[in-house]
Amino acid sequence: QVQLVESGGGLVQAGGSLRLSCAASGRTFSSTAMGWFRQAPGKDREFVAGISKSGSRTAYADSVKGRFTISRDNAKNTAYLQMNSLTPEDTAVYYCAAKLGSANYAYITGGYDYWGQGTQVTVSS
Repeated sequence: QVQLVESGGGLVQAGGSLRLSCAASGRTFSSTAMGWFRQAPGKDREFVAGISKSGSRTAYADSVKGRFTISRDNAKNTAYLQMNSLTPEDTAVYYCAAKLGSANYAYITGGYDYWGQGTQVTVSS
């Protein structure tokens, strides 16, 4: 079993930055691909970014490409999402997800085995 705990959300003005963290329990983190998703009110949960277990491969949704950066520190069992140039359209609950025993990330929610509780990101105009 893996437990994921997100942190780092909050209220920020448009153009600002936030860094989300996802701390994972257990000893399998280094063999687990990770993803970040977000869900705005009334909308489906959508893929934001993914990272392979080694960190060598990453992917981003077109809406965040060039502004967000996903990374991981396997020694700390933690994944990160650096978010720059935030806009009100980025307002959502952000979730991290773990894909056990897989080298590579998935683009869909069904591709992940464990989820965090989410952290709210609100961007004011």
